[in-house]
Amino acid sequence: MGAIAPTMPGEAPLLEVKDLVVQFKTDNGWVNAVDGLSYTLRRGETLGVVGESGSGKSVTNLAVMRLIPTPPGRIRAGTIRFKGEDIVTASDARMRKLRGNQIAMIFQDPMTSLNPYLKISAQLVEVVRLHQGKSKAEARQLAVQMLERVGIPGAAQRMDDYPHQFSGGMRQRVMIAMMLLNKPEVLIADEPTTALDVTIQAQILDLIKDLQGELGMAVTLITHDLGVVAGMADRVIVMYAGLVMEQADAADLYRDPSHPYTIGLLDSIPRVDRPSERLYSIPGRPPELSGRSEGCPFAPRCAFAQAVCRTTLPPLIAVTPGHLSRCHFIAEVRAAHAGKRIVEGARAGQGGLA
Repeated sequence: MGAIAPTMPGEAPLLEVKDLVVQFKTDNGWVNAVDGLSYTLRRGETLGVVGESGSGKSVTNLAVMRLIPTPPGRIRAGTIRFKGEDIVTASDARMRKLRGNQIAMIFQDPMTSLNPYLKISAQLVEVVRLHQGKSKAEARQLAVQMLERVGIPGAAQRMDDYPHQFSGGMRQRVMIAMMLLNKPEVLIADEPTTALDVTIQAQILDLIKDLQGELGMAVTLITHDLGVVAGMADRVIVMYAGLVMEQADAADLYRDPSHPYTIGLLDSIPRVDRPSERLYSIPGRPPELSGRSEGCPFAPRCAFAQAVCRTTLPPLIAVTPGHLSRCHFIAEVRAAHAGKRIVEGARAGQGGLA
């Protein structure tokens, strides 16, 4: 099958998220796990969503799938539109038709996503029969073909194995095959290379990219590693404490990052041209959402923070067209980063904890 033509200029987005707020109820009241997120996703495009654990990446996409556990969670505000249809207000029956069919999600742990008591064949065949109405024999044939496409050796024989009989990389391939059986228009990959060795990571990412080209899918790639999305994403959203810290085309983000958090994540990536250099580690840890202050949530960890950062949440500001950053001192951060690491810029007097 040849590659699908890229999205034409002016073509409506497949997925449009606007001002999304997702909350969870705790002993201390409701907390915002996602706070005012907006983005679009077009056919054939890859969006990278990056941030540390607890930043809101997975919750965002569970909301898109309408899989937020209720209670204790809820979509408090905002809209999620798939091809113009509002998913937030869609019925449960409608969502069952969309999930795994037009919108699919690869979860980060295939062992907990696959039923350990059922053979692979039963789980793959069910997906096809549920959404396509095929006979059992037809569904099995399609499943075998998809397992072959994702690189499972002896696919016809492996169909009757249980999940524990596959390695971690092979289980991830089975999950990818399951999600692609109905040729979804949107694929959400949530940390698809977690716990896999480097060689298998590269194979899984190449596989997703190749299948995206063949099927014309839009892909959302969730990860904590900016290095993973470098060769995959067209655009990148950097999240922290439920907020978008920076959003830009991938090339712009890597060439000219404009938020201290983004720069810290980039500085944490191993560099082949600096093999002996000690990796940078962002000091501190992400905040508890229930105790988030009125100011910038990254301020306690930021080398550029001033008094205003602790009292006033900065808005998302357009650095250049399509490049947004949430920082009071964008100009200072960009100047400090020009040819330097973030810690070097801070030591040079560009900022400091007030």
